[in-house]
Amino acid sequence: MNWKNIKLVATDLDGTFLKNDCSISEENLKALSLLGERNILRVVATGRNLRKVMEVIPDEVPFDYIVYSSGAGIYNWTQKKHIYHKNISSELSNRLIGFFRGRDYSFYAFDEAPENHRLWFHKGEQECEEFNRYFSFHNSFSEQLPTGRELENGLCQFMLIIPENEEQFEKLKSEIESQSDEIRVIRSSSPVTEGYIWVEVFHREVSKGHGVDHLCRLLGIKQAETFGIGNDYNDLDLLHFTAHSFLTENAPPEIKNRFDSVPSNENDAFAYAIQPLLM
Repeated sequence: MNWKNIKLVATDLDGTFLKNDCSISEENLKALSLLGERNILRVVATGRNLRKVMEVIPDEVPFDYIVYSSGAGIYNWTQKKHIYHKNISSELSNRLIGFFRGRDYSFYAFDEAPENHRLWFHKGEQECEEFNRYFSFHNSFSEQLPTGRELENGLCQFMLIIPENEEQFEKLKSEIESQSDEIRVIRSSSPVTEGYIWVEVFHREVSKGHGVDHLCRLLGIKQAETFGIGNDYNDLDLLHFTAHSFLTENAPPEIKNRFDSVPSNENDAFAYAIQPLLM
């Protein structure tokens, strides 16, 4: 492999760059600084919204760009400036709300990016402990979804939570995506509790891979000059886009053989992966 041509490194946060307690290791911080000295752009590609990114990444951590909410938005970290976002239209958002309510699903609906830390919720009759746990982390920004009127604006995304069951997920994914060719479903393993799948619904052009691709086009970087590292299902689009791609040891067993492996997030996966770029 020709590592000398790499101009951009994109990394997931939870389970990849961050340790399990959401701290950043000294080795990973050092690796970021060394990449900067070599004029290699350092990009976060995460499912977190921007506010949640800022909770774990202090201002002084030397990233260059944040691709947040699985690619729904891009933020220039050094200039503190929003440069891109992609949301679901108001018409389709309201149609999907009706669809989910009609089937009595419990779901979250997130405001348009970049304000998508604000959210609405609808609880169906069937209780879900993980749904309630998620609410406990976000209740200061959440409201019950109003009835009797439509939302005036669009939404960044929807999220449903189901037990970890491959057949149930694929059935739900097909059911949701059949409602419109303007949306896509992205699967994510719950970072809150093991054994649950977060079923996230975005505009069809939203994914970590699309977000990094858009950034590369803006900056004039070729796909062959990119490098990516992740740990979960929602990183696969990113890793299929980046020319040199790696999964951490703590990735789900079902996907670990799809890309080259590096140590776990608890063992400086990011610093280990980018070592060839520093030689």
